[in-house]
Amino acid sequence: MSDKPQYVLVTGGAGYIGSHTVIELIGAGYNVVVLDNLVNSKEESLHRVKKIVGKEIPFEKVDLKDAAGVEKVFQKYNISSVIHFAGLKAVGESVAIPLKYYDNNITGTLILLEIMIKHNVKNIVFSSSATVYGDPKKVPITEDLELHATNPYGRTKLFLEDIFRDLAVSDKTWNIVLLRYFNPVGAHISGTIGEDPNGIPNNLVPYITQVAIGKREFLSVWGGDYTTPDGTGVRDFIHVVDLAKGHIAAVKKLTSNPGCVAYNLGAGKGYSVLQMLEAMRKASGKPIPHKIMPRRPGDVATCYADPSLALKELGWKAEKTIDDMCADSWRWQSNNPNGYA
Repeated sequence: MSDKPQYVLVTGGAGYIGSHTVIELIGAGYNVVVLDNLVNSKEESLHRVKKIVGKEIPFEKVDLKDAAGVEKVFQKYNISSVIHFAGLKAVGESVAIPLKYYDNNITGTLILLEIMIKHNVKNIVFSSSATVYGDPKKVPITEDLELHATNPYGRTKLFLEDIFRDLAVSDKTWNIVLLRYFNPVGAHISGTIGEDPNGIPNNLVPYITQVAIGKREFLSVWGGDYTTPDGTGVRDFIHVVDLAKGHIAAVKKLTSNPGCVAYNLGAGKGYSVLQMLEAMRKASGKPIPHKIMPRRPGDVATCYADPSLALKELGWKAEKTIDDMCADSWRWQSNNPNGYA
């Protein structure tokens, strides 16, 4: 065993969830190295993380499909475990360019796993998604529900989960935690890092905050006739800092030799689009015009997690409220009207 310090490798660590997780990892005493190709993220986020944590964060600009580049990272650092965020992540885009999604998300992960095996690193936390449940048969969603994805992005997550499960069956020395996220929102309380989407936001909250700050004219609410309390879709929103803390709990879980296990990371309750809109109006003090539009194909009425398994086995639960989520999202947006640019 090397006497060099051990590192947690965070792939996609300059991204939205990755950068918040790096802060929590360092706060918990881990050494971190970030690998990111900066396709979906900005290096500026890591400069800001450095200011928050008060220390340098090793950063390697490498694409996971560059096997030689990934190999060099494993040679340079004594890596003990990996948190794997890196991947393309827009549902709509995945429908338009499926081959790019399959190539990037699956090929990149296979290369990472081959190099991990070569260096005898067999501990990984994988960033999965509630999209693996497709249109769920019941809510709240438990981890034992049937898995089936409804779009190429979701299928890449589901295929990768299957690959991880097969790997754990083939070699009992692997320890794998699959984290199925619901809807991450919010930002670090400092207001210096947050979600900075490329182009038109795919997610509800950054779209709302861009309307509030005047970058967009109104919010399109897709569907006002669902069987929900106000007719708009209901989703499980989770603060990104709570989500990041879930990864710390998962890294600790790896040390107990769990094999391959999956957990929902959600708040365990749903809020409608109009409830989120109202909470953001309150947080921002701004009018947020909206228009009810026809339903989008593939959207479900209600989707929220049963996160009790994560509480039981990881000792983790979401702590922050809808008001925290909106206040922190608004602080980030108002401090950074153009994101990291």
